Amino acid sequence: MPIDYSKLRGLTARKIISALARDGFFLRSQSGSHQRYYHPDGRKVTLAVHSQDNTFPPKTLKKILENQAKWTEEDLKRVKILK
Repeated sequence: MPIDYSKLRGLTARKIISALARDGFFLRSQSGSHQRYYHPDGRKVTLAVHSQDNTFPPKTLKKILENQAKWTEEDLKRVKILK
């Protein structure tokens, strides 16, 4: 089932980073504003964090959440992004 991104409006870098940490991701490197998060199972997520309070547009969220973190809607509920 596809994720409903209308529920994720206003998702900030701070919230994504907190959710990544709850799922076991850790910051491995940073180059400028690009932060690379790794998970022990091999998944990698790159965030361009210009400010912790910047919000990501829906297309960028899809790439981060589905393509990189490989989260489903159930995963988003588990890491407390969705209720």
